[in-house]
Amino acid sequence: MKLAEVLIKPIVTEKSNKLSDAKRTFAFRVARKANKLEIKKAVESFYGVTVTEVNTVVVPGKAKNRFTKSGFISGVKPAYKKAYVKVAEGESIDLYGNI
Repeated sequence: MKLAEVLIKPIVTEKSNKLSDAKRTFAFRVARKANKLEIKKAVESFYGVTVTEVNTVVVPGKAKNRFTKSGFISGVKPAYKKAYVKVAEGESIDLYGNI
């Protein structure tokens, strides 16, 4: 798998901001087929940091229902893979640099 295909986008939420401040851990949405070694290489090459630890979790799909004029519409949001990446002491990833 190419490194450009591994990382989809960073996850910027309150929980991920607390993790990045307290434990130098950053969250990314990654490809479902990517493994920990590929994720580590991709983060190190794109952000120029040293990765010490990678934890992954597959978030299951979620059933959603809506009521419209034509009745109920039910569907499923797709499952995705999330990676928590811990960087070395003294290093950080600037996720807000391009805004």
